[in-house]
Amino acid sequence: MQFYTIRELRTTPKALWERLAQDGEVVITNNGRPSALMINIADGSFEETVRAVRQAKAMIAFNAMRMQAAKQGHFTDTDIEAEIRAVREQKKE
Repeated sequence: MQFYTIRELRTTPKALWERLAQDGEVVITNNGRPSALMINIADGSFEETVRAVRQAKAMIAFNAMRMQAAKQGHFTDTDIEAEIRAVREQKKE
């Protein structure tokens, strides 16, 4: 994966576009930190690509929330399953 600065994006866009076409992805950095990911979109797959990127971003956010909840001492997956089982057992009685 090739990294380009924002300045390189402005001054040498042709090289960036060529690398994107060759590798399929390019990272843009701002002050030395990755800030954007450019990905090549195949013909006819725009909607599918956008959907996949949004799904990946949602999973990243969801996993971050789960980790934060675990750090704060909230229910784990096992605790939740046990609670569900207990409620279902009470309903049977």
